[in-house]
Amino acid sequence: MTDTRTAAPAGHPPRLTRLTFHGPLSEPRAQSLVHRLAHTGPTTVLDIGCGWGELMLRILTAVPEATGVGIDLNAEDLARGRRNAEARGLAHRAEFVEESAIATSRGPADLVLCLGASHALSTAEPPQHTTEALRALRGLVTDNGRVLLGEGFWQRTPTPAELKGMWPEASATDHHDLATLLDLAVAAGFRPEWTETANPDEWEEFESAYQADVEVWLARHPDHPLAPETRDRLDRHRAQWMSYRGVLGLAYLTLVPAL
Repeated sequence: MTDTRTAAPAGHPPRLTRLTFHGPLSEPRAQSLVHRLAHTGPTTVLDIGCGWGELMLRILTAVPEATGVGIDLNAEDLARGRRNAEARGLAHRAEFVEESAIATSRGPADLVLCLGASHALSTAEPPQHTTEALRALRGLVTDNGRVLLGEGFWQRTPTPAELKGMWPEASATDHHDLATLLDLAVAAGFRPEWTETANPDEWEEFESAYQADVEVWLARHPDHPLAPETRDRLDRHRAQWMSYRGVLGLAYLTLVPAL
């Protein structure tokens, strides 16, 4: 499968060239998701916070009559998505748009993807943004459609020491547990058709690939003018990962609108 990766400016560290998906999603799980979602026969696909829209493009490949729209605010990722669509002969069926998802009028669509991007649908602080995002997703999907939500959750309550090592101002209230997340989906007007969670191997592959290209660049360019800030960024992210490793989970919820 052709994938035109993001090219960094000359002399700069590369960016996310090792990632196929921008999240802990393995090839076997991606294939399973595509098969299940394609089986519902969507003709329209909406990808919220799409990045380069890899899963959307795979669904369009599996469903030749479908068209898709991905929206995101990262122009570099959107450009990668357009290049990939062109390389796979999907440019006439896949649109990548640089715009906010807040109060978007892009729906309703037969299939709505929102993978690690619920924050793009709400201005609320965590974890209230999840409730608002679920309500927005219910309005963006057709009554006979599906939503695939990829959402973070606590596998267990993090300790104060773990929280201190995570992202700035991390709090035990930043995420719900999985049971609460499912209850919120039901309250927003969905029934959970399928519940699955990223496993440790998927997390390790994602987190390693997230930094691997830059780690290699730094090892080969220790005296580059950008090396000090690059080293600080890599070390900081690795320390954060070690703090939420085994604590932060990601659920993939296939949701059916309740009539």
